[in-house]
Amino acid sequence: MTTDTAADRDRIVEAADRLFNRSGVQAVGMDAVRAESGVPLKRIYAAFPSKDALLLAVLHHRSGSWDAGLAGAAATATTPRERLLAVYDFLDEWFRGNDFRGCGFINAFGELGGVSPEVVDLVRAQKASFQAYVADLVDELGAPPLLAPQLALLAEGAQTTAAISGDPVAAAHARSAAETLIDVALTGR
Repeated sequence: MTTDTAADRDRIVEAADRLFNRSGVQAVGMDAVRAESGVPLKRIYAAFPSKDALLLAVLHHRSGSWDAGLAGAAATATTPRERLLAVYDFLDEWFRGNDFRGCGFINAFGELGGVSPEVVDLVRAQKASFQAYVADLVDELGAPPLLAPQLALLAEGAQTTAAISGDPVAAAHARSAAETLIDVALTGR
């Protein structure tokens, strides 16, 4: 792949991500992606033969951004407990962004989960990856494994609640609940 082709792919994916996030996948046509990216339609279709292929690339891009955001939040934490709670601090920062419209994976699943097995597989893989990340942090903390799905569920619920309500406070509520669950898990009460 040439540098120009890679740059075009990046511009296309970033443009589609913005559009899908703002309007939903089904509402966005390839002409809108062309206009937003500045890449001619012929090159868009050369890079992505279908909108489904483009959506999968967008979701892979979002997965990388999500992983980098989690890692960045955890990088400043000095204890396993702080690394777990950093998940909710990351969510709080994300929810306060002007472009927050909810989880792109949940949104794509809601729009296309019934008709696109590829989207279902990718969304499930991303969610499983997040659950494994939380499970690793719970293991590092020395807490019971059952704590991991509970904390992941809090994070997922906060994303949906913040998107629907338009209120970023969902992250703080989830963080507070996570602190309680962690304390109970560690004391056995």
